Amino acid sequence: MKAIGRHIILEMWGCQNLESVQTAEQALREMVDVLDVNLLDLHVYPFSPVGVTGMAIVSESHLVIHTWPEHGYAAVDIFTCGAPRDPQDAVEVLRRHYTPEHIGAMEINRGQLDLPQHEASTDSATREHRPRSRPRTPVLSA
Repeated sequence: MKAIGRHIILEMWGCQNLESVQTAEQALREMVDVLDVNLLDLHVYPFSPVGVTGMAIVSESHLVIHTWPEHGYAAVDIFTCGAPRDPQDAVEVLRRHYTPEHIGAMEINRGQLDLPQHEASTDSATREHRPRSRPRTPVLSA
């Protein structure tokens, strides 16, 4: 199977440090280093009442961490394009920072080059929209 990129989706349960902006930022920076990708921008936002969202935009795509401390849960996306990189190295970074009790992983090959082409549907009835289970408001400092 030949693809443009790899998209790893992690479900981490029983985690620690989920309210820490510093932990999310450090984890993202270390993931950038171990994956040997080129950092373009990095932002981490705390939410009220709890939770953190952090994103590293890299030349090769993006790395994202969303946390729900009230559930001991973190959702992580590792999407890289170009030369093959071993996402297991990034998972080890996350294990050190969040000490999850359980990690579930899914991998999607993005931009599969060996699949038949399909026409995109413009029918709005075929599109699906699901709201988030709870609204999260970012805490912005002046």
